[in-house]
Amino acid sequence: YSEDSSALLSRLEQLQCHFTWDLKLDVDLETLSHRLQIDIDFHQSHHEGESCTYSLLDQQEEALSLLNQSEKTIRERHGDESERRLIVTYGDMAWLKYHDGDFAQSKSYCQRYSTGSSGSFIPEVYGEQAWTYFKMSRSFLSDAIDCFRKALEVKTRDIEWNAGYAIALFCREQVNEESQATKQLRFALKINPNNAALQCMLAVKLVTYKKYEEADGLVKKALENDPYNPHVIRHSGNYLLNQNRLDEAIDVIKKGLKRGDQVPSFTYQLAMCYKQKKIAEEHQEVGKWRCCCISHLEDTVEMKPSFVRAWAELALLYAEEEDLSRCLSKQKLKEKRVCQIIHQYYGDFLHYHKENEAQAIAHYTKVSFRVPDSDWSSLTKKCMKAIKGSILQPLFLLNLLNINVILC
Repeated sequence: YSEDSSALLSRLEQLQCHFTWDLKLDVDLETLSHRLQIDIDFHQSHHEGESCTYSLLDQQEEALSLLNQSEKTIRERHGDESERRLIVTYGDMAWLKYHDGDFAQSKSYCQRYSTGSSGSFIPEVYGEQAWTYFKMSRSFLSDAIDCFRKALEVKTRDIEWNAGYAIALFCREQVNEESQATKQLRFALKINPNNAALQCMLAVKLVTYKKYEEADGLVKKALENDPYNPHVIRHSGNYLLNQNRLDEAIDVIKKGLKRGDQVPSFTYQLAMCYKQKKIAEEHQEVGKWRCCCISHLEDTVEMKPSFVRAWAELALLYAEEEDLSRCLSKQKLKEKRVCQIIHQYYGDFLHYHKENEAQAIAHYTKVSFRVPDSDWSSLTKKCMKAIKGSILQPLFLLNLLNINVILC
């Protein structure tokens, strides 16, 4: 019996599935689960990477039900090609049954895996692995791109993988880069012209080339095609925000919130819209828009305490109100990294806007900070002078080493 289980384990380790891929999670499980559930709820019309999404939502008590849903989804969509598309799902089921001690069922799924794949690493497996890497974390983005590319070497016009490849390239590129993503987005839309999320992403890229009319047309079509898709809301909201069409952006983003889905990225986007209004409006309106911005940022960090950019923006706004204690006293603020970023931004505000170097130094000495190269020499001397002989000097010297590494 033990020999059988050992042989079975050896066979399982050869399968290509979520249990054998080296998936080192660098995001918290609650955030990942929430994000994947949104994909399922909103993305029924396109199904891109949906089977992967069900598989990734595994929890012991729900795993079998979710994997069965994954199998049903694949069979409904792919028909005669289902067996090849189910290879990874069979591998996951084989592992799950093994962990449950049901070796007979585990062997059965191993056999079904082999029937579909002939033991080889085929395009369908590359495609599933690509979506897995993409949905897990940005740290796997290059791996996702590589897997999409390998899958498309065999099936060059696959709608789902072309879309995934385009999205992954879009996420990797800086907006103003000479764009490989632009070319891939156009091709993905050529074979699937009504994909609203891709339309928004291409619009964002086209602004770089000053193709404003085409970009506007794409965003308009996207909002007509799929106005409540969270990816469409996020990308079209960013597009309108970057075009300084703030009222339009606010209307679009609020659609996501009206459905009751409290997505941190939506509340953060709203905050950035109100930040732009604060900058643009007359003096008497500044306080009003600052309050709106603060309110939405507070909602954002309440939902997602690890949202570093939101904390940084909130620190700056609290700094304007000279009330940093509100930021540091938040009960959910536990990450040291976030605390350091708040001190960094507050120090920047005091140094550059208030020209209060003494108070800025007090905050800078609490963080491994980085300042612009041109300010580094003079500010270093002032910091060293201020803390000379104090217990803070070793910490500052450690920070100095960190900054030298960054600047090199």
